[in-house]
Amino acid sequence: MTAKSAAAAVRATVYGYPRQGQGRELKKAIEGYWKGRVTAAALQDTAAELRRANWRQLADTGVHEVPTGDFSYYDHVLDTTVMVGAIPQRHRAAVEADALDGYFAMARGTQDVAPLEMTKWFDTNYHYLVPELGPNTVFAADTAKQVAELKEALALSLTARPVVVGPVTYLLLAKPAPGAPADFEPLTLLDRLLPVYAEVLADLRAAGAEWVQLDEPVLVQDRTRAELDAAARVYRDLGALTDRPRLLVASYFGRLGEALPVLAQAPVEGLALDFTAAGAANLDDLAAVGGLPGKRLIAGVVDGRNIWINDLSKSLSTLGTLLGLADRVDVAASCSLLHVPLDASVERDIDPQIRRWLAFARQKTAEIVTLAKGLAQGTDAITGELSANRADLASRASSPITHDPAVRSRAAAVTEADTRRSQPYAERTAAQRGHLGLPLLPTTTIGSFPQTAELRTARADLRAGRIDTTGYEERIKAEIAEVISFQEKAGLDVLVHGEPERNDMVQYFAEQLTGYLATQHGWVQSYGTRYVRPPVLAGDITRPEPMTVRWTTYAQSLTSRPVKGMLTGPVTMLAWSFVRDDQPLADTARQVALALRDEVNDLEAGGTSVIQVDEPALRETLPLRAADHAAYLAWATEAFRLTTSGVRPDTQIHTHMCYAEFGDIVQAIDDLDADVISLEAARSRMQVARELAAHGYPREAGPGIYDIHSPRVPGTVEAAELLRTGLKAIPAERLWVNPDCGLKTRGWPETRAALENLVAAARTIRAELPAS
Repeated sequence: MTAKSAAAAVRATVYGYPRQGQGRELKKAIEGYWKGRVTAAALQDTAAELRRANWRQLADTGVHEVPTGDFSYYDHVLDTTVMVGAIPQRHRAAVEADALDGYFAMARGTQDVAPLEMTKWFDTNYHYLVPELGPNTVFAADTAKQVAELKEALALSLTARPVVVGPVTYLLLAKPAPGAPADFEPLTLLDRLLPVYAEVLADLRAAGAEWVQLDEPVLVQDRTRAELDAAARVYRDLGALTDRPRLLVASYFGRLGEALPVLAQAPVEGLALDFTAAGAANLDDLAAVGGLPGKRLIAGVVDGRNIWINDLSKSLSTLGTLLGLADRVDVAASCSLLHVPLDASVERDIDPQIRRWLAFARQKTAEIVTLAKGLAQGTDAITGELSANRADLASRASSPITHDPAVRSRAAAVTEADTRRSQPYAERTAAQRGHLGLPLLPTTTIGSFPQTAELRTARADLRAGRIDTTGYEERIKAEIAEVISFQEKAGLDVLVHGEPERNDMVQYFAEQLTGYLATQHGWVQSYGTRYVRPPVLAGDITRPEPMTVRWTTYAQSLTSRPVKGMLTGPVTMLAWSFVRDDQPLADTARQVALALRDEVNDLEAGGTSVIQVDEPALRETLPLRAADHAAYLAWATEAFRLTTSGVRPDTQIHTHMCYAEFGDIVQAIDDLDADVISLEAARSRMQVARELAAHGYPREAGPGIYDIHSPRVPGTVEAAELLRTGLKAIPAERLWVNPDCGLKTRGWPETRAALENLVAAARTIRAELPAS
């Protein structure tokens, strides 16, 4: 096919779409089902209507080929576990009794059965449920979901492409099942898994699929020769099947690198590549391998992870180059649009001019369609769109919100001394122990307490004018008093104020910092039914006034026990926001760190002796390629130290991390120079404690013993056993006792019971320790 005919054949498509609905209807239906207020049939009807609405919206915008199978009640990797029949033994009875309830048991656990482990999906804030595989795993195809959703789309007379997690990604994301040898490698199950994928492909072809997309994002990471050879074998074998649709292998989040020639030579009909996160690298690499003659290329030229408008002229230039490198070039976002909110047009509280800089999922699909039209018909066909796009880009570049000389001068003046504590840890810890007077195995929580319906109602009443600020603050004070009282009665050693005034751990701060924009409807799925509204980091950052001091000092006035000040760290403030793309992340992190440093210093001046600066996103934001790790970790750890290094030696600095793989950043955790770190550990049964010990981590640590993302309440015996496991790695004088994460999403009854058991477990283990 010539470049001219390839251009004429250009189509618009996407890899996936937000699942929740404009009003988060899916979240409400699922949570209603869990509470017994919504029937299974009603939940399924809601889900079906949301799928239809998504497909109609895409088709109406001009998308030529819609995705199916990307919709999920909880997580698409869990859906893949069901599709290949890899149900853990402990969940099989529940799945056999009721497929839907069993599915949610794998996701959330029950009082009697622990859920699957949960961790971050590559370097995003989306969480997936980790497959558990072992030498005895037997796979069996279950294509009911994928086939049904494809048929739904085809019944609407749409061109549809099923999207499935690929076998290489599925196995490389898996972990050894409980009881499997620690060195078991799930990739060794490839020969068992491939016949299941062959059956899936055959069933989808029989249901009417012309193309199937197999997602292989693991291939943008560093991979061994054996893993690349496995990928080559997978697509050689699947490509050799006769009873299958055409195959599109999709990668995203970065440069395909050494995996590109493997896939380019495979007997598959198409590849999808990310031309945003990888910059020009994928383009250069594609040219170096001689392009994709005879194959379809889906070009991800619209950023699927951030919310800024596309530079249409720049993307058209890239697409024009790609026309000569493949038989057919189609236009898409760089990844699933799951990672962005639904519609920027409904954000009425944002200045209309600034709103024109933003592109959520609906705006991105329009950009994709415009680019496909421009590539197919020439730029004359999109003259108006190009002109408006240039004006919007120029407006953003020249806006005073993006450049504050005072902020930039302060950031430029930072020195090495500003990022170091005045005394080494060994001297600080002695001062802190004398000042705080805590027992061995001190107990605490991570920060937030349940956000009750009354709290949410109070915030809604304030926004609607039904109560005034005074009335709202009285409700917050009453909640803080209740939280402090409960913690004292439960016997916790270091208390928190519970964060009743906070809507979200990033949004709360963003709303008080200049340079940030807050959305009203910009919901993005984090995990399951947990949705967040990432703020938009649009310009240079300042802190006009203290953000947390008032409520922390009020809480401290109610008790003689130490109350932690609670802040979100600079890396997490970036990772869980939509960051600006017009300057290096390191520069933005330094600006945020300086604003937070002022808050830390004000907390200390107000009498707060323990200050926790949470950095759960430190590992999440780690680049996918090892060659990029050092540069990232250098500025990320510096930003944390810049935030925390202005305090006295006897002020104890805590940090917190959760739901990520920490083993490969233990040195960076050490480099933070925090006095205490708390980490998620319950689902992995203290794996991170062992990793800290192997590194020789010298500071205090609290590996969590209560999995707060499950409704089950761990008993005292279970909690004590986890503590004993932790003590094998961390000595008692440096071990803290705490939950995995904040308690915002839990209810009061389970929170009370779990924390009382946690304190009882700590007392049990203290009694077992030898007298000093």
